Amino acid sequence: MTVDAPSTPLGEPSPFEENILRSLRRIMRAIDLHSRHLAASFGLTGPQLVCLRTLGLRDGMTPSELAKEVELSQATVTGIVDRLESRKLVTRLRDDRDRRRVFVRLTAGGRQLLDRAPSPLQDQFVQRLALLPEREQKAIDTMLKQVVDMMGAESLEAAPLLVPGDVTAAAPEADS
Repeated sequence: MTVDAPSTPLGEPSPFEENILRSLRRIMRAIDLHSRHLAASFGLTGPQLVCLRTLGLRDGMTPSELAKEVELSQATVTGIVDRLESRKLVTRLRDDRDRRRVFVRLTAGGRQLLDRAPSPLQDQFVQRLALLPEREQKAIDTMLKQVVDMMGAESLEAAPLLVPGDVTAAAPEADS
Protein backbone atom coordinates (compact mmCIF):
# COMPACT_ATOMS: atom_id res chain seq x y z
CA MET A 1 0.00 0.00 0.00
CA THR A 2 1.42 3.39 -0.93
CA VAL A 3 1.10 6.25 1.45
CA ASP A 4 0.20 9.60 -0.08
CA ALA A 5 2.44 12.54 0.63
CA PRO A 6 1.49 14.36 3.83
CA SER A 7 -0.81 17.34 3.44
CA THR A 8 1.44 19.39 5.70
CA PRO A 9 5.19 19.96 5.28
CA LEU A 10 7.43 17.44 7.02
CA GLY A 11 7.97 18.42 10.63
CA GLU A 12 4.64 20.20 10.94
CA PRO A 13 2.12 17.94 12.71
CA SER A 14 -1.22 17.08 11.16
CA PRO A 15 -4.13 18.85 12.84
CA PHE A 16 -5.46 15.34 13.65
CA GLU A 17 -2.24 13.81 14.97
CA GLU A 18 -2.91 14.39 18.67
CA ASN A 19 -6.50 13.12 18.47
CA ILE A 20 -5.45 9.99 16.58
CA LEU A 21 -2.63 9.23 19.02
CA ARG A 22 -4.95 9.89 21.98
CA SER A 23 -7.52 7.46 20.52
CA LEU A 24 -4.84 4.79 20.05
CA ARG A 25 -3.67 5.30 23.65
CA ARG A 26 -7.27 4.98 24.90
CA ILE A 27 -7.69 1.71 23.03
CA MET A 28 -4.43 0.36 24.46
CA ARG A 29 -5.41 1.58 27.94
CA ALA A 30 -8.86 -0.06 27.77
CA ILE A 31 -7.23 -3.37 26.86
CA ASP A 32 -4.67 -2.99 29.65
CA LEU A 33 -7.30 -2.08 32.29
CA HIS A 34 -9.48 -5.03 31.33
CA SER A 35 -6.48 -7.37 31.53
CA ARG A 36 -5.49 -6.03 34.96
CA HIS A 37 -9.06 -6.47 36.25
CA LEU A 38 -9.15 -10.02 34.91
CA ALA A 39 -5.82 -10.84 36.57
CA ALA A 40 -6.67 -9.19 39.90
CA SER A 41 -10.21 -10.54 40.20
CA PHE A 42 -9.88 -13.99 38.67
CA GLY A 43 -6.15 -14.73 38.41
CA LEU A 44 -6.48 -15.14 34.66
CA THR A 45 -4.88 -13.58 31.64
CA GLY A 46 -6.87 -12.79 28.51
CA PRO A 47 -5.50 -15.79 26.57
CA GLN A 48 -6.20 -18.09 29.54
CA LEU A 49 -9.80 -16.88 29.66
CA VAL A 50 -10.22 -17.37 25.92
CA CYS A 51 -8.86 -20.94 26.21
CA LEU A 52 -11.16 -21.69 29.16
CA ARG A 53 -14.17 -20.32 27.27
CA THR A 54 -13.30 -22.39 24.21
CA LEU A 55 -12.91 -25.52 26.31
CA GLY A 56 -16.21 -24.70 28.01
CA LEU A 57 -18.00 -24.94 24.68
CA ARG A 58 -16.66 -28.41 23.95
CA ASP A 59 -16.42 -31.62 25.91
CA GLY A 60 -12.66 -31.67 25.50
CA MET A 61 -10.25 -31.14 22.70
CA THR A 62 -6.62 -31.80 21.91
CA PRO A 63 -4.11 -29.02 22.58
CA SER A 64 -3.55 -28.66 18.83
CA GLU A 65 -7.31 -28.29 18.24
CA LEU A 66 -7.42 -25.68 20.99
CA ALA A 67 -4.45 -23.81 19.50
CA LYS A 68 -6.13 -23.75 16.10
CA GLU A 69 -9.47 -22.68 17.56
CA VAL A 70 -8.03 -19.73 19.53
CA GLU A 71 -5.46 -18.92 16.83
CA LEU A 72 -2.42 -19.15 19.09
CA SER A 73 0.75 -21.15 18.61
CA GLN A 74 0.95 -24.70 19.92
CA ALA A 75 3.76 -23.66 22.29
CA THR A 76 1.70 -20.81 23.74
CA VAL A 77 -1.31 -23.05 24.28
CA THR A 78 0.87 -25.69 25.93
CA GLY A 79 2.10 -23.06 28.41
CA ILE A 80 -1.45 -21.84 29.03
CA VAL A 81 -2.74 -25.38 29.60
CA ASP A 82 0.20 -26.10 31.94
CA ARG A 83 -0.70 -23.11 34.09
CA LEU A 84 -4.44 -23.84 34.02
CA GLU A 85 -3.75 -27.47 34.95
CA SER A 86 -1.51 -26.45 37.85
CA ARG A 87 -4.47 -24.42 39.18
CA LYS A 88 -6.74 -27.46 38.66
CA LEU A 89 -8.93 -25.55 36.19
CA VAL A 90 -8.33 -28.06 33.38
CA THR A 91 -7.18 -31.64 33.21
CA ARG A 92 -5.34 -33.61 30.57
CA LEU A 93 -6.74 -37.04 29.76
CA ARG A 94 -5.23 -39.71 27.48
CA ASP A 95 -7.46 -41.16 24.79
CA ASP A 96 -8.40 -44.74 25.72
CA ARG A 97 -8.07 -45.92 22.10
CA ASP A 98 -4.96 -43.98 21.10
CA ARG A 99 -2.70 -43.35 24.10
CA ARG A 100 -0.69 -40.80 22.08
CA ARG A 101 -3.67 -38.44 21.95
CA VAL A 102 -4.31 -36.16 24.90
CA PHE A 103 -7.53 -34.25 25.51
CA VAL A 104 -7.87 -31.12 27.61
CA ARG A 105 -11.10 -30.70 29.57
CA LEU A 106 -12.45 -28.21 32.05
CA THR A 107 -12.61 -29.38 35.65
CA ALA A 108 -15.52 -28.53 37.94
CA GLY A 109 -13.35 -25.73 39.36
CA GLY A 110 -12.63 -24.45 35.86
CA ARG A 111 -16.35 -24.43 35.06
CA GLN A 112 -17.12 -22.52 38.28
CA LEU A 113 -14.44 -19.92 37.53
CA LEU A 114 -15.61 -19.61 33.94
CA ASP A 115 -19.20 -19.08 35.09
CA ARG A 116 -18.06 -16.16 37.30
CA ALA A 117 -15.50 -14.62 34.93
CA PRO A 118 -16.42 -11.70 32.69
CA SER A 119 -16.52 -11.95 28.94
CA PRO A 120 -13.30 -11.10 27.14
CA LEU A 121 -13.15 -7.46 26.16
CA GLN A 122 -13.58 -8.40 22.52
CA ASP A 123 -17.08 -9.82 23.18
CA GLN A 124 -18.39 -6.36 24.01
CA PHE A 125 -16.56 -4.93 21.02
CA VAL A 126 -17.89 -7.60 18.64
CA GLN A 127 -21.47 -7.07 19.87
CA ARG A 128 -21.24 -3.32 19.30
CA LEU A 129 -19.49 -3.77 15.95
CA ALA A 130 -22.30 -6.07 14.77
CA LEU A 131 -24.82 -3.29 15.42
CA LEU A 132 -23.09 -1.01 12.91
CA PRO A 133 -24.13 -1.01 9.25
CA GLU A 134 -21.83 -3.08 7.03
CA ARG A 135 -20.45 0.01 5.27
CA GLU A 136 -19.28 1.41 8.63
CA GLN A 137 -17.72 -1.94 9.57
CA LYS A 138 -15.89 -1.93 6.25
CA ALA A 139 -14.68 1.65 6.82
CA ILE A 140 -13.32 0.69 10.27
CA ASP A 141 -11.61 -2.36 8.78
CA THR A 142 -10.02 -0.28 6.03
CA MET A 143 -8.83 2.44 8.41
CA LEU A 144 -7.40 -0.01 10.95
CA LYS A 145 -5.52 -1.86 8.19
CA GLN A 146 -4.10 1.50 7.14
CA VAL A 147 -3.05 2.25 10.74
CA VAL A 148 -1.35 -1.16 10.94
CA ASP A 149 0.46 -0.41 7.68
CA MET A 150 1.49 3.07 8.86
CA MET A 151 2.94 1.56 12.04
CA GLY A 152 4.88 -1.00 10.02
CA ALA A 153 3.08 -3.78 11.89
CA GLU A 154 1.55 -5.67 8.96
CA SER A 155 3.99 -8.58 9.31
CA LEU A 156 3.37 -9.06 13.05
CA GLU A 157 1.42 -12.17 13.98
CA ALA A 158 -1.67 -11.44 16.03
CA ALA A 159 -4.53 -13.57 17.28
CA PRO A 160 -7.99 -12.00 17.27
CA LEU A 161 -7.81 -11.27 21.00
CA LEU A 162 -7.90 -7.90 22.68
CA VAL A 163 -5.09 -8.48 25.16
CA PRO A 164 -1.81 -6.64 25.56
CA GLY A 165 1.52 -8.13 24.64
CA ASP A 166 2.65 -10.88 22.31
CA VAL A 167 0.18 -13.70 22.87
CA THR A 168 1.83 -15.86 20.19
CA ALA A 169 5.15 -16.20 22.00
CA ALA A 170 6.06 -19.39 23.78
CA ALA A 171 7.43 -17.60 26.84
CA PRO A 172 5.41 -17.86 30.07
CA GLU A 173 4.95 -14.10 30.25
CA ALA A 174 2.99 -14.30 26.99
CA ASP A 175 -0.10 -15.30 28.92
CA SER A 176 0.71 -14.35 32.49
